[in-house]
Formats: sequence, structure tokens, C-alpha cells
Amino acid sequence: MFRAILIDKDDTGYRASLQALDEAQLPAGDVRVRVSHSTLNYKDALAITGKGPVVRQFPMVPGIDLAGVVEESRHPDFKAGDAVLLNGWGVGEGHWGGLAEQARLNGDWLIPLPAGFSAAEAMALGTAGYTAMLAVLALERHGVTPERGEVLVTGANGGVGSVAIALLAKLGYRVAASTGRPEEAEYLKSLGAAEIVERASLSAPGRPLGRERWAGAIDSLGSHTLANVCASTRYGGCVAACGLAQGMDFPATVAPFILRGVTLAGIDSVMRPRADRLEAWSRLARDLDKRLLAPITRTIGLEEVIPTAGELLAGKVRGRVVVDVNR
Repeated sequence: MFRAILIDKDDTGYRASLQALDEAQLPAGDVRVRVSHSTLNYKDALAITGKGPVVRQFPMVPGIDLAGVVEESRHPDFKAGDAVLLNGWGVGEGHWGGLAEQARLNGDWLIPLPAGFSAAEAMALGTAGYTAMLAVLALERHGVTPERGEVLVTGANGGVGSVAIALLAKLGYRVAASTGRPEEAEYLKSLGAAEIVERASLSAPGRPLGRERWAGAIDSLGSHTLANVCASTRYGGCVAACGLAQGMDFPATVAPFILRGVTLAGIDSVMRPRADRLEAWSRLARDLDKRLLAPITRTIGLEEVIPTAGELLAGKVRGRVVVDVNR
């Protein structure tokens, strides 16, 4: 038997609960992992609360991230005792995920736990940190260097935003952090933000083109915020879009793209090829000051996951939530 958060939906409604499950209930897969840590991401919170169409089949164990140790393997790349990591691949949506003490998975979805990271540290980064690194890599590939000018990070208090600020500052960029919570200004500056931008200045409908300001940006909000960020990006700049916390819509014009040569780079972290995952985690190991993980991380047990999901959607959670599934 093992403990897990289980989401179900039937004639009585949609519900999530902490349950004891039998190992025989685990879905098909060629690797069974004893999970030690998972995370609580925005997508997990949508799944647990039912406030977003995340779960594709029921019952479902949520959790798009996990780290742990292989207990059984029929996959050629892994053997019992290997420390492994998983981000994405539809886990927690269409295949049982990481908010459980056990997981059975397709071994192709796993990578070795990156050197230099404990399971808890890897989950302090999780999909949010890995996505932030993918976004930084996109800016670099499009020529956004520290010398080009300031980089904006929206949703700065969230997991992606917090890690993105820390990474960019370590790499020498001047970072502006956009937040709707001015009381968090000192926290964001401690991560490396040089300037705080009020969220309201970006989240309302704007003009097709604004004053050129940002050399690049990492946006996790979408909607009017993304449109306004693109409209204020400098000639030849790049905006990496990786989230939709404000909305899925994009009420913009083509003006920034055809008049200023701005690039809008989409960041997918779910189905990313293995080589990109390994590169991103290698760069995280090299470029992130791990001492910053503690102030951006809150650790909870499985019993606290469901109430914390509601807090996350209400904007009351700072940084990253790590779930110690054995706590």
C-alpha cells in the first residue's frame, strides 16, 4: 500500500483526496519509482481544484514532477537503485503522477537525477525551474545578451519568475520584476531584481506599440500582459512565453513583429526532447546559485497539498512548493 492524492469525477462531482492505494492499481510502465519528493505547480493546483481542464482521465494522481529512486526496471537505461527525475510528459494529466509515494512510468520519460542536486533541491526547481532555464536559453539563442539591455520577468513571485530572476541576475542581466504584490519587493530584490514593475501597468489593454524598453522578457501570464510586453520590447528583442496565469488569449497586433523584428518564442516544457532537458538541467547546475533555493521554497507533506492548491490559485503562494511525500 502507498499514499497518494487521488482525483476522481463521477455523478457525485469532482473531488480530490488523500488515499491509501494498492501497488496493483498503478498504471502500466516499465519503471517503478519510490518517490521521495514532488512539487505543487500551477497546473497541479488547477487539476486538484478542478478549476482547469487539466485531468484527461479519471481517477488520476496529479503531480507533473517527481524525484526518487528506481525500485524495479525493465528499461535498458535504468536499474534498481538509480536516482531519477521526471518533468512533464503528460504525467499528472493522462498518466498517474508524482503526488504519491509510488509511481510506475515509461522509462523514456525519466532522466538521471542531475549531478550536484539532491532530490529535494531538484524539486525546489521542478518544472518551474526547468521552464525558466528553457526560457533563458531561448533568449540567449535569439541574441539577448546582458549588453543588449534590461530583461523583464512577469509573474515574478511565482516559481518560474523567481528562478528566472535568480538565473538572469547570476548571468549578468539587469532584471526588472513585474508583480502585483509590492510587499514582495525586497524578496524579489534578494533574488537579483534591480527594479520592480507594478503588474497593473502591464495587465490592462494597451497600445499596439509602446515605448521600446525591454531587450527581452520571460512571461508566464499571457493575455494583455504578454501583448503589452511585446509592444514594449526593443528592436530585435525576444519574448519567451511560457504560461497563461492571466489568460490564454493574446489580444495583440503584428506591429512589434513586423516593425521592430521582435521574436515571440514559445516555451514548451511538457514534451521537450531528452537532449533539451539534459541541457537545461546541466545549465541549472552550472548557473544557479543553490543558496537561493531556500528562500524561494516551502516544503509540505501530502496532507497539506489540497489546501495549498487553493492558496496557490489565489495568489497567496510565493516561489516554489516542494512536497516531501513521506512526511
